[in-house]
Amino acid sequence: MSNDIICLGKSTLDLIWPIESLPGKGGKFVARDFIQLGGGMAATAAVAVSRLGRRVAFYGRAGDDSAGHAMLHELAGYGVDVSQFRLFPNARSSVSGILVDSEGERAIANFRGADIPDEADWLDLEDVANTSAVLVDVRWKEGAVAICTKARAHGIPTILDGEIAELSIYDALLPLIDHAIFSLPGLRSYGGGAITNHLQILQKVREQGCRVAAVTMGAQGCLWIDDNGVQHQAAFGVNVVDTTGAGDVFHGAYAVALAEGHNTAEAMRFASGVAALKCTHYGGRAGIPDRQEVDAFLAEQFC
Repeated sequence: MSNDIICLGKSTLDLIWPIESLPGKGGKFVARDFIQLGGGMAATAAVAVSRLGRRVAFYGRAGDDSAGHAMLHELAGYGVDVSQFRLFPNARSSVSGILVDSEGERAIANFRGADIPDEADWLDLEDVANTSAVLVDVRWKEGAVAICTKARAHGIPTILDGEIAELSIYDALLPLIDHAIFSLPGLRSYGGGAITNHLQILQKVREQGCRVAAVTMGAQGCLWIDDNGVQHQAAFGVNVVDTTGAGDVFHGAYAVALAEGHNTAEAMRFASGVAALKCTHYGGRAGIPDRQEVDAFLAEQFC
């Protein structure tokens, strides 16, 4: 049975320490808890897709080490198809240390892994033609180019999770993307500091061929440009506990909405609601709501 959505890109192992406030300098700090969870942009998006009731596959790479096996087993436990998640011998997986304060803000130190091959010629892309949406992040250019090229050939919508990355990665990917959704740091990275207006940078993204160019802005909601002009989705008011993974969850939920045939505004509202609910719990994945919870929450909202 084919998957509804394919997510390709980053997987990491997150080690999370909730503390009272983020440190301003060195010292010893008491954590209220310790949580080990899988993370990474596309991988967490895949978990969100599964939690929302859709069949999903994660295509990615990691080391054949304890962290890699922990990530693979966790994804499989969430119902994600991991047949295209390869663990490479003699490679080291990506691991992040995350401090989360009492207001949900975080500080992240990430080791991106080592000796993981960039080549994507081992990927089996035959299932792409039968899926409803493809989501990629910026951490594996070769894989993203390969799968988005295949998706474009079959008219499958493509979604990009835009984070801080080299311009050469965006130059390769944006012409293959239908929906480019950036974080604020990612958008500023793409703008290169020369453009300070968000709308100017989003328009530059549109000029690369993207139907939708968007930026998520946390409590300020989501701003985008499409064929209908400039649009905005307000953020939903919730009790924020932990913002870890909120952007990744947003992207996964957006892919679900597209796969179900919703228009851009409807997809933005749905994704905003899912991400808001995630922020009410600790962990990039543990707090992802299921579809029933999301539908009930959105039915009570007025924005």
